[in-house]
Amino acid sequence: MADNSSVNNTVSDATGKSMSWWKILLPVLIGLSVVAWLFWRDARSQDLGAELRAISFTPYVVGCIALAWLFMIGRDFGLSWRFRALTDRQLSWKQAIKVNCLCEFTSCITPSAVGGSSLGMVFLNREGIELGRATTLMLTTLFLDEFFFVVSCPIVVLITPAGELFNSGGTTFQAGLQLTFWIVYACITAWTALLFFGIILWPKGISSLIKRLFRLRWLNRWQQQANDLAANMVATAAALRSKPKRFWLETFGGTALSWTSRYLVVNALFLAFVPQADPDQWLILARQFVVWVVLMVSPTPGGSGLSEWLFTEFYGSLIPTAALALIMAIFWRIISYYVYLIIGAVLVPRWLRDSFSRSRKSSGKQAVKS
Repeated sequence: MADNSSVNNTVSDATGKSMSWWKILLPVLIGLSVVAWLFWRDARSQDLGAELRAISFTPYVVGCIALAWLFMIGRDFGLSWRFRALTDRQLSWKQAIKVNCLCEFTSCITPSAVGGSSLGMVFLNREGIELGRATTLMLTTLFLDEFFFVVSCPIVVLITPAGELFNSGGTTFQAGLQLTFWIVYACITAWTALLFFGIILWPKGISSLIKRLFRLRWLNRWQQQANDLAANMVATAAALRSKPKRFWLETFGGTALSWTSRYLVVNALFLAFVPQADPDQWLILARQFVVWVVLMVSPTPGGSGLSEWLFTEFYGSLIPTAALALIMAIFWRIISYYVYLIIGAVLVPRWLRDSFSRSRKSSGKQAVKS
């Protein structure tokens, strides 16, 4: 087994390479480019300047925007609470909040289809969680997130009036969005089923199946990654087997709180900018489930560009003008996305300095001992 100093150096190198400054600037440039294009497109039919001047930041509007920020705080609270529960309170609230912000930052600078939580085990390790256990914990968070989608989406579809959930934009957009949603949902369901059997019901059997499957010639290029996944599933199953019901209620409660709070940001923005239209608040919430499922396959970092466009197209039928829809999309992305880029840009350099400092101290102690 590698000593702690070699593990620390490997982790620090990997983290440094993953957080280059161009990866922070790229999603910003993509997002701003799409926003500029949408402004240019809508400027031909809408007076955006007039729309901006028409917005009156009354105490009511400011209060609703503050409510949107409060919902994002609720999201962070839910995820930090979940980290605390997963580590059996080993992490303090301050540590849990820091790990959550760092995980969200990496999600912002990596494609949504890839996922940014892969470095979560590194962040947990730096807060005192043993690396193997940290990997187990991040696999558990992945399962909880996917399980929430698998359970909640059918409920949302059944409760929402038929024809209203995807009824937005032209027929081509509507059909494409609906098809994408169900394909992605089917993939999420299959992946969640694999995780459920792999870490809950039948870990050794699923582990053996994965290893055998990836020995096939056309899959063996991913054999090492598959073997790592199989080993992590067995380790996760062993760690979770003795957990009481309270553990599952608490971790899933934190998961549900975080995702629902994230969705409610858009409801608050509708209350702020479209109060006169009195849109169906449930429909606004239900459409957020569709938005986030579709964004899971975004090829851009943090869904930048695609998110702004999808918001204006999908919610456009509920907003009086295209210009106002774009303005609301910008507010939505500032609150739910760009703020984490700023937080990450502040936290990560300091975090990396601390990491390298710890690595040097650890190396020095090893040298003294030898």
